[in-house]
Amino acid sequence: MSANGNGNGNGNGNGKASAVPPQAKSSWSSFLKSIASFNGDLSSMTAPPFILSTTSLVEFSSYWAEHPTVFVAPAAEKDPAKRAMLVLKWFLSTLKQQYASRSEKLGSEKKPLNPFLGELFLGKWEDEAGTTQLVSEQVSHHPPVTAYCIWNAKSGIRLQGYNAQKASFSSTINVKQIGHAILHIDEYDEDYLITLPSLHIEGLITGSPFVELNRCSFIQSSTGYAAKIDYSGRGWISGKKNTFSAILYPEGKEKEPIYTVDGQWTDAFTIRDAKNKDVVDTYDPKITKVTPLTVAPLEEQDEMESRRAWKKVADAIAKGDMDTTSYEKSLIENRQRELRKLEREEGREWERRFFSRTDKYPLFESLAAKIGEQVNDSLTNGVWIFDAEKASKSRPPFRQGETNGVTESPS
Repeated sequence: MSANGNGNGNGNGNGKASAVPPQAKSSWSSFLKSIASFNGDLSSMTAPPFILSTTSLVEFSSYWAEHPTVFVAPAAEKDPAKRAMLVLKWFLSTLKQQYASRSEKLGSEKKPLNPFLGELFLGKWEDEAGTTQLVSEQVSHHPPVTAYCIWNAKSGIRLQGYNAQKASFSSTINVKQIGHAILHIDEYDEDYLITLPSLHIEGLITGSPFVELNRCSFIQSSTGYAAKIDYSGRGWISGKKNTFSAILYPEGKEKEPIYTVDGQWTDAFTIRDAKNKDVVDTYDPKITKVTPLTVAPLEEQDEMESRRAWKKVADAIAKGDMDTTSYEKSLIENRQRELRKLEREEGREWERRFFSRTDKYPLFESLAAKIGEQVNDSLTNGVWIFDAEKASKSRPPFRQGETNGVTESPS
C-alpha cells in the first residue's frame, strides 16, 4: 500500500489482494470484530503480530523537525506576514512525515509500542541549519500523553507541545488528537499556536492500514495572523487522496486571505498570493530531503530511553517471535505496575525528567480564544511545559549540546 492510498498491490480498497498473511486472517478478523465492539482506549488493545511496530509512540515527536532548514526558515524572515506563511509552510511539510512516512517505509501503518511513564527519546539533527535538538518524554500513562521540545539555538526558534489521542470506532478507527504545540521565535518574541488535525484509519478490511486526515486545523500567531487548513482525505476537492487547502489571513478577516495553499500533504503543494494568484513558494518532499536524526548508541543510553528500554521487545517483533514479545513486554509492564503501586503507597507522583505540569497558561488561553480551541487539560492529565531547570539537572545529562538556547516559555 502506498502512503497516499493509490495502492501498489498490497490492497487498500482498490480491489487488489489483501495484505493480511494467510496464517493471520482469522486473528485479523477477530481484531476487527473486537474494535467494532470496543469502548475505551484503543491503544490498549492487542493487535495481530503482523501489524505491530517496533517503534514506540514517544519517537513520533521527531516528525516535527525532520526538515530542519524548513523548521528554522521563519526566524530569518523580517516581514511578519511572510514569516507566518513560512510557519504554515513548515507545518504542512511535517504532515507527510507525521502521518504517511511509516506506510511508505513499512507497507502500512503499524500499531506503535505504547510508551511507559517516564520513557524518553533524545536526539539531534545536524545539517546546514546547525544543530536542532529533540527531547520527548511520556509524561502520562493514563491517559497516554507525550510531551516534546525541539529547538535550534543558532536560529533562536523552538517548538514545544504535548498530545494525547482519543480513538473510537465507527466503520473505521477515528482518532481525535488532543493537545497543542507552540512555536516561538526569539528574534521577534512571537508565538504560533498550532492545533492538531483529526484523522481516521483507512484500509482496515484489507489489512493495509494507512492514515487519512480530516476536518481542519489552525495556526494562530501572536502578531495577528491566522491560518486554517482544511483536509479532504477522500478527494472531495480534487479527486486525489490526502488533499488539503489552506489560507493565511489577518486575524478576524478569514474572507480576506493573504496567501492560499493547495496540494497533497503527502506530495507537493503550492503557495500563492491570494490577490494575484502568483506563485510565492512551493514545497516538494521529493526535493527536500529528510535529515537523519542522530541518537546515542544503545550502550550509552539511559535505561529510560526508548530504544534501549524496548530493544528486546523490538527484536522479538522483528523476528516474529510473539512468545518472547509477550514475555519481554510483560516484564516492562509489570515493572511499571510495581512503580505505580510504590508511589501510591508513599503518597508521591512520578517525577518527570524534562517537563512539568502547569496551572497557568496565559499565552495558550489568549491565542486559543481566537480560534475556539479548548485546553482539554482533563484529557491530558494537565498542561505540560518544558522545564529548563529540570533539564539542566537531568540524568542522563544532555549529550546533544546541553540546553543551550532553550528556555521555558509561557504556555
